[in-house]
Amino acid sequence: MTERPLITAPDDGSPAVDIYRQLRALIVSGQMAASERLPTVRQTAADLGVAPGTAAKAYKMLEQDGLVVSRTAAGTRVAPSAGLLPSSVIRRIRDLTEEAAKTGADLHDVINVLRMSWQQTPPARADVGGSP
Repeated sequence: MTERPLITAPDDGSPAVDIYRQLRALIVSGQMAASERLPTVRQTAADLGVAPGTAAKAYKMLEQDGLVVSRTAAGTRVAPSAGLLPSSVIRRIRDLTEEAAKTGADLHDVINVLRMSWQQTPPARADVGGSP
């Protein structure tokens, strides 16, 4: 068993999507580096208290996005070509989360406002990878 899971237990109606989103965020934020090995599907399932098939579904979604590469003997690793968010965006996100935490803002409210703001952004900006 690992000392501390990389991600937290799912909290919405779709555990596989929740796991996928959390791992995707770790990868695109650069917190998981290219070629870094992810925990095994079984380990992830055990750490989060979900069925192995649920964790496998999340890993499959990451693979379909080109963010991870799975090899039988080498396990699942972050793809060398996994797209990272620009450091300026990551820095602003960290500032936002710190400010939101200081003010006691609700996580779901912050996420929903961020999504709404993104949807209202003029289409001249390129979308840096979508997620379900």
